[in-house]
Amino acid sequence: MAPGIGLQAAAYIVASILFILSLGGLKDQESAKRAIWYGIAGMALAVIATVFGPGVQNGILIVIAIAAGSFAGWYIAGKVQMTEMPQLVAALHSFVGLAAVFIGLNADIMLGTVNALRASGLTPGEVSLTGFGELLWAKTYVEVNILRVEVFLGIFIGAITFTGSVVAFAKLSGRVDGKPRQLALPPGGNANPYISGHWLNVWALAACVLLGLAYFTGAGLWTMLLVALIAGFIGWHLIMGIGGADMPVVVSMLNSYSGWAAAAIGFTLGNDLLIVTGALVGSSGAILSYIMCRAMNRNFVSVILGGWGGTSGPAMAVEGEQVAIDAAGVASALEDADSVVIVPGYGMAVAQAQQSVSELVRRLRADGKTVRFAIHPVAGRLPGHMNVLLAEAKVPYDIVLEMDEINDDLPDTDVVIVIGSNDIVNPAAQDDPNSPIAGMPVLEVWKAKQVFVSKRGQGTGYSGIENPLFYKENTRMFYGDAKASLDALLAQLG
Repeated sequence: MAPGIGLQAAAYIVASILFILSLGGLKDQESAKRAIWYGIAGMALAVIATVFGPGVQNGILIVIAIAAGSFAGWYIAGKVQMTEMPQLVAALHSFVGLAAVFIGLNADIMLGTVNALRASGLTPGEVSLTGFGELLWAKTYVEVNILRVEVFLGIFIGAITFTGSVVAFAKLSGRVDGKPRQLALPPGGNANPYISGHWLNVWALAACVLLGLAYFTGAGLWTMLLVALIAGFIGWHLIMGIGGADMPVVVSMLNSYSGWAAAAIGFTLGNDLLIVTGALVGSSGAILSYIMCRAMNRNFVSVILGGWGGTSGPAMAVEGEQVAIDAAGVASALEDADSVVIVPGYGMAVAQAQQSVSELVRRLRADGKTVRFAIHPVAGRLPGHMNVLLAEAKVPYDIVLEMDEINDDLPDTDVVIVIGSNDIVNPAAQDDPNSPIAGMPVLEVWKAKQVFVSKRGQGTGYSGIENPLFYKENTRMFYGDAKASLDALLAQLG
């Protein structure tokens, strides 16, 4: 083994270890900062070992591209608010998918070039090949067929990841509403079920498989171009068919897709680190998606297939009216309370109210009251979204509890303050079998003595699901922007 290759392999091993340490450290808030630095160090080492490794050409162009990409990443990260992190993550997933498609297509073009050189009768000594071209020349017939499988998988998964991530970005950023939508053909009231909805995904998948078989038997690049287009349709249609309530799972699932696309391309390029990194991302994303589906009582396969199955029938009618309360009323209730639970949601992130929440907690605890946070596994639009916001506001870790840790205590709680949450505190999940979130475990805040809901208005929220909690006798609606409302409450508390 050449010295350069040995050094590169050693660097890849160290980078892989750093990535594993990074994933392991993300298990709790206290070790998360250190874990992120592990990841940064691992990626920096991986990039340096690859760019300055053996067989790399056009180094100046690569360095320029890295510099441009680094500046773009730094600039975008500085502009993005915490409320926009979910859509940023979705957008970054799309880049991974698109890169996998381009690399797969380029690999096939290179393979065709090498095969043409072989057919011309040239020997390895007569051909000037480096890097990937040299790797392709050394492959046997069986290895070339394996490479074709890798190229197909990279393009197929990459295209689904790309378009699916673009749709997720559009939904999370509000450019597309969160309602599940699928094509009906022909349009109108009498669509044929076998060429509509989920069946379109089935036929598209079958077409990709047939094109893949044609590619394996010697068909040209056109088959992979068609696979990229059809798989792109699958990704778009799949994510369009998933409702807003399931978007946290979608983000995690797309993360998994991007990992598997990277792993497939790692096999194509013969890059061990890309294989390891892709497998880590793909498996961790899949495990997280499964855990989140269990937390929501969702069928994992149903969610990743765009909600195949689903519920039917009209939703239960909501009776009663929403009763408003002002800051003085909430302050009075808090002064009389001994125990308070705060449930943060995406509305808190939008209003950037976490600092006001932290100050409220500080004052209540200073008065001797027991204050805790209740975090649902899918609160916000990204796993761990609320935990990050609370950590940013210096909220003590030991009072931030998960749903399973605090649900049994809610009946003995004097006051629950819900800040910008909807689905995760919705009793329809237990009471209405036709609700889109039927069976999903929720924070049973309505069992507390008093519930105050900080909400901008009377709308149904991102997922479009009505919430009977807002109409219950022990619930009062604290209308207005979350930060402005909390600041007014703080002024009343003195």
